[in-house]
Amino acid sequence: MILVTGATGTVGREVVAQLVAKGERVRAMTRNPEKTQPDSRVELVRGDFDAPDTLVAAVRGADRVFSLTGGPQTPGHDKNLAEAAKKAGVKRVVKLSAMGGDETTRNDIRKWHDAGAQAFRDAGLPLTVLLPTGFMSNALHWRGMIKAQGKVFSNYGEGKLPYVHPRDIAAVAAVALTADGHEGKAYPLTGPEALSVGEQVRILSEATGREIAFVAISDEEARAGMQKSGMPGFVIDALIPFASFIRSGKAARVENTVEKVTGRKALTFVDWARENAGAFA
Repeated sequence: MILVTGATGTVGREVVAQLVAKGERVRAMTRNPEKTQPDSRVELVRGDFDAPDTLVAAVRGADRVFSLTGGPQTPGHDKNLAEAAKKAGVKRVVKLSAMGGDETTRNDIRKWHDAGAQAFRDAGLPLTVLLPTGFMSNALHWRGMIKAQGKVFSNYGEGKLPYVHPRDIAAVAAVALTADGHEGKAYPLTGPEALSVGEQVRILSEATGREIAFVAISDEEARAGMQKSGMPGFVIDALIPFASFIRSGKAARVENTVEKVTGRKALTFVDWARENAGAFA
């Protein structure tokens, strides 16, 4: 039995689907099972990272766990899950972390995840850590400005990032959860090419058949926009320095981990844009 936490999110849904396709017994954890579309092949279970007793019940009988946590609470949430997993006799954990800069400029998001990963190691649990770069699906955050103004505003300048398809993240997770030899590994995950926001916008324009413009803005303008949208301050404080890292050119490195682990090439942003063109109509 594999417990998938964060099972209703962008990556979690993909992990569940790919594990089911492999014929695995899957238990999907969510805080609100009653709001989740039922699937007879998947066992739904209620679980809350802030309520350790629910984690003990959720992980009982599972031998593998996919951990998906986020925000400043990540270290504590992973610690709670690690303790529950240890009590349940879990044999393998795969944790979704974040690339979050390089060895010398790790942002807060990466630091939260590093502390969370250490909680699993401290509990003596075999661990595989996934370190994805920016998700291709983050482009969905542009829908409002594209529909209203036909423009995408970004403080990334001409900096490039090798965005990764969530399906590829899930594919690596599914392999690490079901095959031996991945324990103790940390896998950086990227797409097959580094793109600037301007290049992403051009690809979206082609996929949607509508003219979309890229507008470069400053960090100060980006912060103001994030605040206006209601984004939490801790997220803004992590993302602004990351934009500087991207503009430096240091974030453009492409890794071939997806192909190494899954045996197929990573999906491109063109693939993602064509799949999701309808979302920008």
